[in-house]
Amino acid sequence: MQIPRLHPDTIEEVKLRADIVDVVSEYVVLRKRGKDFVGLCPFHDEKSPSFTVSQTKQMYYCFGCQAAGNAIKFVMELGKRSFPDVVLDLARRYQVPVQTLEPEQRQELQRQLSLREQLYEVLASSAQFYQHALRQSQGQKALQYLQSNRKLKEETIQQFGLGYAPAGWETLHRYLVEDKHYPAQILEKAGLIKPRKEGGGYYDVFRDRLMIPIRDVQGRVIAFGGRTLTDEQPKYLNSPETELFSKGKTLFALDQAKGGISQVDQAVVVEGYFDAIALHAVGINNAVASLGTALSLEQVRLILRYTESKQLVLNFDADKAGTNATERAIGEIAELAYKGEVQLKILNLPNGKDADEYLHSHTPEDYGELLKNAPLWIDWQIQQIIKDRDLKQATDFQQVTQQLVKLLKNIANSDTRNYYVSFCAEILSLGDTRLIPLRVENLLTQIAPVAATYSKPVSAKKAWGGSKVSDSPLPTERNLLENAEALLLRIYLHCPEQRQAIINELEERDLQFSLSHHRFLWQQILETALEQLDLISTLQNRYLESSEELGLVSHLFHLNEKWKIEIPRTPQVVQAAIACMDLVMLEKRYRHFLELWQKTDPEVEPERYQSYYQAFYAEKIKLQKIDRQRLFSITELL
Repeated sequence: MQIPRLHPDTIEEVKLRADIVDVVSEYVVLRKRGKDFVGLCPFHDEKSPSFTVSQTKQMYYCFGCQAAGNAIKFVMELGKRSFPDVVLDLARRYQVPVQTLEPEQRQELQRQLSLREQLYEVLASSAQFYQHALRQSQGQKALQYLQSNRKLKEETIQQFGLGYAPAGWETLHRYLVEDKHYPAQILEKAGLIKPRKEGGGYYDVFRDRLMIPIRDVQGRVIAFGGRTLTDEQPKYLNSPETELFSKGKTLFALDQAKGGISQVDQAVVVEGYFDAIALHAVGINNAVASLGTALSLEQVRLILRYTESKQLVLNFDADKAGTNATERAIGEIAELAYKGEVQLKILNLPNGKDADEYLHSHTPEDYGELLKNAPLWIDWQIQQIIKDRDLKQATDFQQVTQQLVKLLKNIANSDTRNYYVSFCAEILSLGDTRLIPLRVENLLTQIAPVAATYSKPVSAKKAWGGSKVSDSPLPTERNLLENAEALLLRIYLHCPEQRQAIINELEERDLQFSLSHHRFLWQQILETALEQLDLISTLQNRYLESSEELGLVSHLFHLNEKWKIEIPRTPQVVQAAIACMDLVMLEKRYRHFLELWQKTDPEVEPERYQSYYQAFYAEKIKLQKIDRQRLFSITELL
């Protein structure tokens, strides 16, 4: 149906009711900063938030791409949708009566809008029916289960509207259709009944089950979860997807928890209905449940609206299924977590218990203490990687290292990454502090070029002790390295057609820029679009903004007559420069392993003696190979 022209009063009412922070939060993780909210702009790629939302002005503005407007324009631009379509959608969401300028179309439009209202009404009546049935003789088994097995008080049962679906095949159907005169089609669309495959008629979806109403954020019943009281499978049965209900976009008990989440500035996500209910029953009212599905990004964004510091704790079961669910949830929100947009923690309760079981034998204060000490998601993942692994075994050591590198590569914040590189190096050193620098170096070599900005922690530097091996290149090496890195950067700046090839070569060989001023320039380059036409000007502006010293690299931004002649030889030059960088790195590692081998007593530590020998010999072979690959001396170009 063609959308009719909307009455100006309807448009104004939508503008008044549709809060911009509420609307934008569905798509952007916002943090409060002063009176406004900030986040990463959804209209262009950026690493630092420049997107601002003003609740007082009901406007958004991006200082990066200059996108601006109100809630209606935001949804239009993001979804490429028409103005009437967005206004109607917001009108449904915020319960705004719709008026049109074409009376003849009003009836059809109103019919479409009223379907949702009819669904809300029939679901509310169903919830009342189930609650009533719980108090009848047929519901005594369910009531006893709640009181004895789950140890729930009457006020909690009423707070969550718990009920019972009678065992008959058509009990609810007869009540709502014959007694209340609701159309059977509405019940079917609400997910309450299903048509029989043979003979016509309908049957109830939920039968002989304990009923748990699922509500939206506004507290309206939109679906049900039913727990069997017998051995019937599945143990838990949810309503099907409907006009009102989508499992991936809904969180159980959020209507009850949103105030608590805002108050304590933290949200707790558990797996089951009764875990959430049990937590609320003892006063921990910032808990929600994920409806038995993997936590989705949409669900996370929904929760984060209510916590200013974006604190989220996943308290899933500690068994294999719960661990897998935690891993999937982390995978869903990994991008936000790696960027620090979510303060994500993982809580596994002792002895593999869920929250409901734990609270049967422990106090709310005990649970609160566990929440307080829950590890960050990345610490939890590291523990999962090394769990049941023997790092003294070569195979386990190699597999653990590979998984740790994969984890570390994705950490965007350099300070956070540096911390965890050191942390993982300590784990891999097995208590031998002398090995920490070597482990750090190995991790960095595999993480590069992502970890190019790493600076070793003080503890790692001290661990070198009296070693004669310098952490910096030797004077002759530094000169070669300086020239090679400068050459590569100069080509990148002045030869756009070579940029992707340079990036590919560095990634393929796991190379990083070693000299700090080159490292900083490369980091700025990586943060700039590959196709940037005015790259040099953009980079110079970045130096001004960051207050970094430009003098050490300013010569790279200009080409003299010599370089104008040499630039056409870039494919060979790039290969030579890369080879030189690789050579210096290998020579440093070769000297390091050689000295460790020379210092080791073969009688006292035969295994370590042999390990260091194999390591420095492997580096020597690589050195010989790469030296043969150099097509010509880089000094010929300088």
